[in-house]
Amino acid sequence: MGASAEGLMRSVRTAVPGDWAAIWRIMEPVVRAGETYCWDPGMDQKAARSEWLPEAPLDTTLCVYVAVDDGVVVGTVQLHANRGGNGNHVANASFLVAGDAGGKGIARHLADHVMTEARGQGYESMQFNAVVQTNERAVALWRSLEFEVIGTVPGAFRHPVQGPTGLHIMFRRL
Repeated sequence: MGASAEGLMRSVRTAVPGDWAAIWRIMEPVVRAGETYCWDPGMDQKAARSEWLPEAPLDTTLCVYVAVDDGVVVGTVQLHANRGGNGNHVANASFLVAGDAGGKGIARHLADHVMTEARGQGYESMQFNAVVQTNERAVALWRSLEFEVIGTVPGAFRHPVQGPTGLHIMFRRL
């Protein structure tokens, strides 16, 4: 546990089913905005829960964590194998931070946590398959954490404001 920029106590712990309401409060505005994830902006809460915190995950490598600041869930991250079988040594992660908590270092805190967890679980590297090119804050964060853009799929994302944009594939060794 460490102090955040505001002096509150921040911790990361494994998510439990009772965290779903707090996670949905973070996830729903991201879903509706349609600017950073390849999700249907009309996705309902049931589908979202199945996507982020399923009661019985099909992916047995799935771990979900929450960042808690002063008793409030302010972010969440998923960690799992990017692929199965002979690709299961590469981790994948997805991050969400509450809109009113942006710019406070929560995503970086979650990233540090999840990379430590990934190393501990035996992953050798981490790959993000679809970082929206126009999501400049995320791209800058991942670059600052030594992720490289190893490719960009042009026009693969229909941004609701900026139109077709690329999806970066980002990678780093752990």
